[in-house]
Amino acid sequence: MALPEAFLDELRARTPLGALVGRRVRLTRAGRELKGLCPFHNEKTPSFHVVEDKGFFHCFGCGAHGDAIGFVMRCENLGFMEAVERLANEAGMTVPRASPEAAAAAERAAGLSAIAEAASAAFVRRLHLPEGRPALDYLRKRGLTEETIRLFGLGWSGEGRGAIAADLRGQGVTVEQLVAVGLMKQEDDRPPVDLFFNRVMFPIRDRRGRVIGFGGRTLGDGQPKYLNGPETALFSKRRTLYGLDLARANARAGAELVVVEGYMDVIALHQAGFGGAVAPLGTALTTDHLAELWRIAPAPVICFDGDAAGARAALRTAEVALPAIGPGRTLGLATLPPGEDPDTLVLRRGADAFRAVLDGRRGLADALFDAIVAPAAAPEERAAQRRRLDELAERIQDRDLRDEYRRHFRDRWFRHRPAGRAAPARPSRPVQRPALAADRSRMLRERNLLALLLTHPMLLPRFEDALAAERFASPHCEQVRTALIGLDPEGAVDHLRNSGLAEALEAVLGRGLTDIPPTTLPDATPEEAAIAIERAFAGLHPERLEQEVAEARAALAADFCEANLRRVEALDRMCAELRADYAEDAAP
Repeated sequence: MALPEAFLDELRARTPLGALVGRRVRLTRAGRELKGLCPFHNEKTPSFHVVEDKGFFHCFGCGAHGDAIGFVMRCENLGFMEAVERLANEAGMTVPRASPEAAAAAERAAGLSAIAEAASAAFVRRLHLPEGRPALDYLRKRGLTEETIRLFGLGWSGEGRGAIAADLRGQGVTVEQLVAVGLMKQEDDRPPVDLFFNRVMFPIRDRRGRVIGFGGRTLGDGQPKYLNGPETALFSKRRTLYGLDLARANARAGAELVVVEGYMDVIALHQAGFGGAVAPLGTALTTDHLAELWRIAPAPVICFDGDAAGARAALRTAEVALPAIGPGRTLGLATLPPGEDPDTLVLRRGADAFRAVLDGRRGLADALFDAIVAPAAAPEERAAQRRRLDELAERIQDRDLRDEYRRHFRDRWFRHRPAGRAAPARPSRPVQRPALAADRSRMLRERNLLALLLTHPMLLPRFEDALAAERFASPHCEQVRTALIGLDPEGAVDHLRNSGLAEALEAVLGRGLTDIPPTTLPDATPEEAAIAIERAFAGLHPERLEQEVAEARAALAADFCEANLRRVEALDRMCAELRADYAEDAAP
């Protein structure tokens, strides 16, 4: 038995071709495609291309061509069914087995597809009959041209019940088939009735442009205003995006992929020149929707209303996306002006107004931060916000990207403290250091601080806040400092080296700059290393240390106890050591 085309389409959709090929071929991005050395013949210049949005590979050297199934067949020397089994297992799908029931189901699905196409044509005919004039006038009043109405196949259901059954009866279509395709409904033992009547009709197409379902908008006061057809053997809401067939083609020509809320938003944007617009169908974006979007573009833009509901929707979408994002798979988030949607915006203010919305998009990390962090929160709330950011970063499966998100969140956290929560300025008597040696001394201290942290990476979480609050003068040290914020302590040095910071690491850990403190040696105890790190931070800001000494002495005068005495003695020793260090820096 031949496998159902719907199953094969779904299998291809659930198998990211770039990731599949990338297991065997080192791919680099070249515009909208990926390229690398062909795995099927020897070559030194890349001629093997992967076109993700179309779902095929092609080698211009040897002519190899195919889809995900064909790639597995070639690479692993498998037959068609073996390759399908392998990919289906990875995608969590069950391969339909040969049986009379399966054959009947495939034939039935093909029949339903033909019925859906015939129904769509019937709705279009009714729109242009006298009875459809109110619907046609409504669409024109919404600013749609005849070309746009034709492009989207918009139609009219008829004013009363029974219209679609009457239209298709002559083609041998039964009421039971209309129920199966989602145009009629049957409840309990009652006779089937039309699901759509007195409505403008919107055919819903799959990625190949085949009609698989319908939606309708009432012209009267009926509710709901917009109605989507039910799930059927053809139509799954969690996998389908309205306008996807047109957006795929337009994206290949350079259109930006944009996700909006409803039918009219998509249609109005296409007419205004934004041919990459799509919309979910009565559901929030799902992981299946995101997979479809990422097959077309690495960073589709999700457009939300500028109210509280829009902010909540943006956060939900971001949370759904986090486990799956990675290099080449992310989202942009754009916010509409309050009270506007894309349809009304382009109608009233033109395409430039929506272009401004897209130009103001935020990256996923910034959008999450802005959604979580309130500008003037109490300490308890800020602690909860920070914990929430850490939880969101943990959802990211890609380790490198997870570390980048942690660093980004921490960096913004310390750069955007709420008003009134910055540490107050305090008078100080700084440790005197030679002016001519100041810059060199600062850079050496930055380097030694990082050397300490890199040799004792398990102490990174303890000093992360202090590190995030710094800005280093040495470019190499600043690179390493930024990379360390939010980094997983395990394998920190190897991670930095593999992230393209080998030169910066050499500048920090290499020889020839200054003597590395003994506590950078691996056999130093954690407490010895922690004390040395505290001293290193103090050395970056000696004026703060003097203020700490004054405060510690005041505390000792108020309460002469052993703990306060030890604190004063420790700070005095640190001041003396810093003065000695500065004197050494100034020596010829």
